[in-house]
Amino acid sequence: MSSAVDTLTQPEQTIHYPESDGQPMADNTRQFRWIVMIKENLETLFRDRADVFVAGDLLWYPVEGHPRICRAPDALVVFGRPKGDRGSYRQWEEAGIGPQVVFEIYSPTNTFKEMGEKLLFYQRYGVEEYYSYDPEPEKNELTGFLREAAGLHAIEEMNGWVSPRLGIRFDMAGDELRIFGPDGTPFRSHQELEQRATQAEQEREAERLVRQQAEQEREAERLARQQAEQEREAERLARQQAEQQATTLAARLRELGIDPDALRGGE
Repeated sequence: MSSAVDTLTQPEQTIHYPESDGQPMADNTRQFRWIVMIKENLETLFRDRADVFVAGDLLWYPVEGHPRICRAPDALVVFGRPKGDRGSYRQWEEAGIGPQVVFEIYSPTNTFKEMGEKLLFYQRYGVEEYYSYDPEPEKNELTGFLREAAGLHAIEEMNGWVSPRLGIRFDMAGDELRIFGPDGTPFRSHQELEQRATQAEQEREAERLVRQQAEQEREAERLARQQAEQEREAERLARQQAEQQATTLAARLRELGIDPDALRGGE
């Protein structure tokens, strides 16, 4: 039989925190497209904020020592944590800061019970804003929850709602959800973001070439002015040399008893 001392001296078992829940990121192309669009646009929105971490389908572990307590929101935003790669989000390794905003995109396989469990999880572990969207054409439903004193409470009207944390606006007036950034720029698909990035790069390159051409023209003008100044200086030196030669010649003539003025007068 093992003694109490033997039990105390045994090393603690290492706790494993999986980096995947074994579930696919999305069940269909529509759900996948919305997940990617929201995550990519949020990253673009906060690209200049070093203290904002954005991720998609990343397992979040809020409690150390309890690997079964976890969720993988379709998109999450954490203010106060640096950007960077992570295999999972372990809150105790992140200064105790959990995601403030999470998004979930419905698929036809999601059950009411499953979505209810997600809401309870996000309420329990401090999420400030929780948005869920069903993009199926026959539904097109957006639900939002905002943390108040007693926990997460449903937002009564989502059409026109502006996220307090993100500053983005939700528009449900059309056939599907539209999201606008704080400056009014609409959220775009990954392909559209790539196209805009390529277009912006092309515009920057065109501006660079225009500036380069302008610099070359200014340099050509500078060289032309420099050449003109050199030519004027050469003419001045030539005149000066001619005058010096004439003075020397006149002095030589005078030494020979010849009046150079008389010679010029007889010309």
